[in-house]
Amino acid sequence: MPTKLVIAVDAMGGDHGPEVVVSGAVSGARRFGVSLLLHGDESLIGATLERLDTQGVDIDVVDTSEIITMDDHPAQAVRRKPDSSLMRAIQAVKDGDASAMLSAGNSGAVMAGTLMSLGRIKGVDRPAIGSYMPALKGKTLVLDLGAVTDPKPVHLVQFALMGQTYARYVLNVPEPTIGLLSNGEEPGKGNQLTLAAHKLLASTHGIDFRGNVEGRDIALGVVDIVVTDGFTGNVALKTAEGTAALLTESLKELLTASPLRKLAALALRPAFQELRRRLDYAEIGGAPLLGIDGTAIIAHGRSNALAIENALGVAARSSEQRLPSRIAERIAQEPEARDADEHS
Repeated sequence: MPTKLVIAVDAMGGDHGPEVVVSGAVSGARRFGVSLLLHGDESLIGATLERLDTQGVDIDVVDTSEIITMDDHPAQAVRRKPDSSLMRAIQAVKDGDASAMLSAGNSGAVMAGTLMSLGRIKGVDRPAIGSYMPALKGKTLVLDLGAVTDPKPVHLVQFALMGQTYARYVLNVPEPTIGLLSNGEEPGKGNQLTLAAHKLLASTHGIDFRGNVEGRDIALGVVDIVVTDGFTGNVALKTAEGTAALLTESLKELLTASPLRKLAALALRPAFQELRRRLDYAEIGGAPLLGIDGTAIIAHGRSNALAIENALGVAARSSEQRLPSRIAERIAQEPEARDADEHS
């Protein structure tokens, strides 16, 4: 590991290209006191940097000749495009030139590339994407959000332990409570996956397992962490994003429907701005790919500069807290987290 915290950034990833990614990365580097290793087309990155205030920010640019697009097949792309901005950013972590990597590009390629180059933490059978959603009581960390769509019950135990570790050391929640997403609160509710996972989680030592939770409980903040399979988690995430957009746009439409309402809205503008901020995905920034033997952060493809800035903060905090090492230690403590089929 380098003595100075360096974040490798896939500058060509995301829907808006290097202009937005580089702008957000520079702001994040200044805010969080880290150095940048920007990977991508040197001419495009350089042109963006010329328009930005980079004083006091340590920046190195690594010129790459290939780009992994959102339409590329993840596994094929990481093998066929070794000089892509994404793969070179991952390689920087493997070589010890960077403490963490960040990409708003093809999330499947991020997972495939990190698995191929960095490998998994010992004891982790499947990685998980974890991020938090706004809730009435703080924030709810949900995982998996799309890395593993068809996990085994024991993998949900691993997700819980990884989420617990992330919440403790990165989100500063000392003793997080954990729930299992199901279609009812009763222990007997759910499909075969959740029924089996409930038994395993209930017997896992060192976690505050509160049993089943329902979809609404994510927004209510009933528990600190919700574990589920990647298919369900991704649907829940996209539903929450759509609901947030519906709420903010509907409020805007209703509060500008008449002169009287516009006047009332003007008086309440600070409250509405705070609501929009709480529901804005850009405030979250990026989601860690937990279980990889290295720090990798995935940002939303449509990330704006603020989202990239905040994602850089997630990368910095995760790296500072030696997250992969802490996860390895936590997994090693729990025999319930071992897959008997794969570790016999």
